[in-house]
Amino acid sequence: MDGRTVLERFPAGGPRGSWPAEEFAQARRLEGLPAEVVMDLASDMFLVVVGRGDAAGDAAA
Repeated sequence: MDGRTVLERFPAGGPRGSWPAEEFAQARRLEGLPAEVVMDLASDMFLVVVGRGDAAGDAAA
């Protein structure tokens, strides 16, 4: 998947008002990982990924 590593998968049909993928990604960012949430339409899952865009993050810092 474009050199990215999937850390965790979350079903898209979670309870209303619940954002477990975003909460997981935020916790990883607090640990220093450049985690982001992407949607995998084929599996209807939110994926928390790291890897792509690391160079862009370094350039912005």
